[in-house]
Amino acid sequence: MATILKIDNLVKNYGKIKAVNRLSLEVEKGAVFGLLGPNGSGKTTTLGVILDVLKKTSGNYEWFGKPSCSRSRKQIGAILEVPAFYPYLSAKRNLIIIAKIKGNGLERIEAVLEQVGLSNRANDPFKTYSLGMKQRLAIAASLLSDPPVMILDEPTNGLDPQGIAEIRSLIRSIAKQGKTIILASHILDEVQKVCTHFAVLHRGKKIYSGSVSEALNESNSLEVASRDMKKLARQLKEYNDIVELKEEKVLFTLTLNGKSSPYDLNKFLVGKGVILSHLAEKKNSLEQKFLKILEEADDQTY
Repeated sequence: MATILKIDNLVKNYGKIKAVNRLSLEVEKGAVFGLLGPNGSGKTTTLGVILDVLKKTSGNYEWFGKPSCSRSRKQIGAILEVPAFYPYLSAKRNLIIIAKIKGNGLERIEAVLEQVGLSNRANDPFKTYSLGMKQRLAIAASLLSDPPVMILDEPTNGLDPQGIAEIRSLIRSIAKQGKTIILASHILDEVQKVCTHFAVLHRGKKIYSGSVSEALNESNSLEVASRDMKKLARQLKEYNDIVELKEEKVLFTLTLNGKSSPYDLNKFLVGKGVILSHLAEKKNSLEQKFLKILEEADDQTY
C-alpha cells in the first residue's frame, strides 16, 4: 500500500513548550486516520505544520513520497477552521467565489453540493444555515478540486447529535470513494465509528498507533456462569488459554489469549461436565483502550 504521508521526528516548539515532540507516523493510501488525544495534545499543531501553515522547529514530513511543496498541497483538501463564507450569499454563490480564488473550475459545484446533501438549499443564504450545514458546506468547498486527501480538524465539534451523525456519514461516504482522510478529534466515539487507523497524542508525543479494529479486538472479555459455580471455577482454572479471570457476584469474567475462542472454551467445559447458563462476549470500546493508553503513559512519566 502506498504511503500518503510520512512524518519523521517532527518537532514544533513555542518557546519552552513542545507542542509536537519528535512525532513519527505514516498514513497509507485509503486510510481514515484519526489523530486522537485530549485538548492540548498537539493534534491541531501537527496538522498546521504538515499543511505548511505553521513552521516546523525540526524533523521532516513527506507527502506522496516527496517533501512538501505547492504541488502536493494542491492535492489536499483541508479544513482547519470553518472557512469565512459570505453570510448573505447563497451556498452556490459562495462556492463559485471560492473556486475562482483557488483557480478551480466551476463544473464540480453541483456535484459537491449533492455529495454533502445541500442541493435543496444551494440557493439559500449562508446565514440561514445550521452549524452542521455550515460544516458540510466547508467540506464541499474542500472537495471542489476533487483532492485525493482530506484533512479535517475536529469536524463534529459543537454540533448537535443530528449534525454529528450527518458529518460522520459524510466522512464515511467520502472514504468509500478511495480518498485518504486524516482527522483530528478528542471524541473517542467519532474515531471508533469512522476511522480505520489512529494514533494517540499526549503532551505532543505519540504514545500509541495502530488499527482501530485491532485495538477493539484486543483482549475482549467473556462472561460465563453455571448453576454449579464451584465446579465451573475449578474447570476455568484448568483452561490454559485464560490470561485473566475474575469472579463477580453471579458470574465469572475472563480474558482469552487469542489462541482460543468462546466456542473452544464452551466445548472444553461441556467435555468436563459443566453446562453454562450464561455465555456473553463483551466487546471493548475505544474509550477503554484510550484510557488505558493514557494511564500507561502517565505511569511512565512519573
